Amino acid sequence: MANLKRTMTLNLTEAEMDVLEELSKRKELSKTTVLRQALRLYQVIEVRVEKGDKLFFEDDKTKEKAEVMML
Repeated sequence: MANLKRTMTLNLTEAEMDVLEELSKRKELSKTTVLRQALRLYQVIEVRVEKGDKLFFEDDKTKEKAEVMML
């Protein structure tokens, strides 16, 4: 089966749209591509968290870790 695409309307706040536009410009990607990548990342994180894994950010210099909590 071919990759069928569907259209949706998305309502974002001004701040959310600003973030999307900034990411799109900085990464030289369309807004749609940025949102698709965000969905794929969220899906990967959800699968790992459901398996019991934890997500951390680590400071290279101090090695301080901060856990990212998913809702």
